[in-house]
Amino acid sequence: MRKLTYFIACSIDGFIGDPGGDASSMYPFVNEEFIAFLTSQYPETVATEGRRQLGFHDAENQKFDTVIQGRASYQLALDMNITSPYAQLREFVASRTLKESPDPNVELISDDVVGRVRELKAEDSELGIWLCGGSQLAGELLDEIDELVIKTYPLVYGSGMPMFGSDFAATEFALESVRVFDNGVLVRTYSRKR
Repeated sequence: MRKLTYFIACSIDGFIGDPGGDASSMYPFVNEEFIAFLTSQYPETVATEGRRQLGFHDAENQKFDTVIQGRASYQLALDMNITSPYAQLREFVASRTLKESPDPNVELISDDVVGRVRELKAEDSELGIWLCGGSQLAGELLDEIDELVIKTYPLVYGSGMPMFGSDFAATEFALESVRVFDNGVLVRTYSRKR
């Protein structure tokens, strides 16, 4: 069974974006040290255009071969006229509003997202599935998430888009590792306690 990993950036107080979902205030913390970490450990999580600009467009996927994201997360790419933001992966977008995929590499999931993710997890592959965002989708898939990789930026938002847009449900994870970067960014990895 493949793992579903929620690999996400957030503020110290657990928000993945401001009240409108904008996370651009986190961008200044993506420095050389952090980019080196991403390119060596999680190269597939860098958008296709970013990989090209940084000169590692042909890097092999290390952890994931599939990405799933919500409609609002995908819209960020569409607003830049990018229809396949992670072309190095199989791309899925959970959306009840998009009626037709704008790209042959992007499969839409319009209903039973949990069932579709369970099918993806049952596939035979050495690599896992990356839950890219957003908040509502993470809330719907909380019971399916096997691992959290949380990139915590040294910012406090006070309010905004939470990591999980869901009803209260205490769900236990075990801390596996913490990596600290010189600029104050932390990357914490947790595994699901089942």
